[in-house]
Amino acid sequence: MEIRNIAIIAHVDHGKTRLTDALLLQTGAAKEGVSMDSNDLEQERGITIYSKNTSIEYRGTKINIVDTPGHADFGSEVERVLRSIDSVLLVVDAQEGPMPQTKFVLKKSLELGLKPIVVINKIDKPAARPGWTQEAVLELFMDLGANEEQLNFKTVFAIAKQGIAKIKLTDESNNLTPLLDTILREVPVASSPELAAKELRFQPFNLAYDNFLGRLAIGRIYEGIIKPGMTVQVKRVTGEARSGQITKIFSFRGLERIETQKAQAGDIVMVAGLPDIFIGETICQNESQESLPTINIDEPTISLNFLVNNSPFAGREGKFVTTRQIRERLERELEVNVGLKIDFLARQSLGDGGSPDYFKVYGRGELHIAILLENMRREGYELQVSQPQVIIKEGPSTRSTDAQGKLSSRQKLEPFEELTIDVSSDMVGTVMDKLSRRKGNVLEMKPEQNHMRLIMEIPTRGFLGYRSEFVIDTRGEGILSSRVIGFKPFAGELARHEVGSMVSMATGKALGFSLYNLQERGTLYIGAGVEVYEGMVIGNIAKGDDLNVNPLKGKQLTNMRSKSSDEAIDLTPPLELTLERGLEIMNADEYLEVTPSSVRLRKQLLTAIDRTRAQRRE
Repeated sequence: MEIRNIAIIAHVDHGKTRLTDALLLQTGAAKEGVSMDSNDLEQERGITIYSKNTSIEYRGTKINIVDTPGHADFGSEVERVLRSIDSVLLVVDAQEGPMPQTKFVLKKSLELGLKPIVVINKIDKPAARPGWTQEAVLELFMDLGANEEQLNFKTVFAIAKQGIAKIKLTDESNNLTPLLDTILREVPVASSPELAAKELRFQPFNLAYDNFLGRLAIGRIYEGIIKPGMTVQVKRVTGEARSGQITKIFSFRGLERIETQKAQAGDIVMVAGLPDIFIGETICQNESQESLPTINIDEPTISLNFLVNNSPFAGREGKFVTTRQIRERLERELEVNVGLKIDFLARQSLGDGGSPDYFKVYGRGELHIAILLENMRREGYELQVSQPQVIIKEGPSTRSTDAQGKLSSRQKLEPFEELTIDVSSDMVGTVMDKLSRRKGNVLEMKPEQNHMRLIMEIPTRGFLGYRSEFVIDTRGEGILSSRVIGFKPFAGELARHEVGSMVSMATGKALGFSLYNLQERGTLYIGAGVEVYEGMVIGNIAKGDDLNVNPLKGKQLTNMRSKSSDEAIDLTPPLELTLERGLEIMNADEYLEVTPSSVRLRKQLLTAIDRTRAQRRE
């Protein structure tokens, strides 16, 4: 049986996933109502977080499909997959056209020499403009330096929700057969007798875990044949080799994995029996074979500290609260999350005594870190994290003077992001004003159907914490997408408007009477009846300075009565603290406390006198 390998890439997760689900349904690989986004977090958020493997059979051909995430923070999931496939289905919204993440994944695909198949989805939208979208995709190909063969891409028009695909907009169709036929014509065959006759070379691009089988490696067989019971050599990038034995092999069909007794070159399979296998290593038959090229991943852009929770409410809700338990969980995450880096000796390198309750975590963005924290809290972990900081590194040597007038030979570099913003014309001024203060530069501004599209370049340092402001400024009507474009020279000081914190002075249950008076000062994060402790941040104020408040103060009871004093208390609904919102709005002297059932903001120093002493020392 012939084998073809493709990946589905896009920035619109739900449209891409629906297309994958429709392909599985039409070929009988899955039943109706079953989705590739099977993870609880993916279903709740409507995004793809983890790349997943499936396969279908069509006209005597096995088509391996890898469903990839659409958000830029999970770019490492996409990068490692693209090396193992032979073509990509680039799904583009017929109304929105190419977005920043489209540019990111397409650039990676073109650099690897892949020839994409463009699927223009949602052509049934009232505001759909498939012709314009096709031209915009062609311009994007040209901007990214596509060669002549890649520019001659095939386009398929689709309505993934209804399971319909067309080669021409005027065609009559009621299924996805035109898309499947295009895949057979355009995607090269991965398997051949010549490759199968060679010695085994297999490289994992993903890892899984089974309670009975242990660690499982998912990857592509580039050469040879793999069977259970084979003794193999696992080669690292450095050339070191260790021996192991394959115990089981699984292939994919729909959402199931099927045990098989043999797999040949070109196929994507899952193998068990190698408990210490890592992504990017080469599994081969003997030590003399050459290792496959390593899988390169873009470096992280932000860092933050993971600490043991030491608040007054510590240990109330979590099952795993110690340093050792948090460390073991982070070590397990490193095995499958290649976009993450962790410095377990961060305190030692800072020279402050080597306290063991401090781990520095490097990630691709706030959402990347928030998903890790959300998974940990659902598993019963309790911890606290510091404010995210962008990673500043040194660039190539330059001859310039620093602020003190001394000759400097190194250049400071920081990560930059490209923003694509769709807002109505009357909101453009507000958005541009806010972003320009954060060192944002407008690259392009053009009118669309009923809105303006801004393309801006901004330091990640300036973009941190802006999403919540954007939602308020555009009244929830704007669309904001971003992608990391690399490290550029340091942009200097930023004029960010930071709100002050409303900090509790006491421990107990917050009372509605007190909160009613406090809500006039700013925005509250808690409601009546919520337990608070001294040093906990219960809201923010417009002024930049912190305000110590008493949320436990009740109404004074006297024998005197008046009409005005007995009015009903009308509390404004509090701003709910989520992980992403907490990471955005927290200040540098605060921690975000994360437990299985709560997300709280707190000051690093809980008492007011300790904070005053720290300010004097600074």
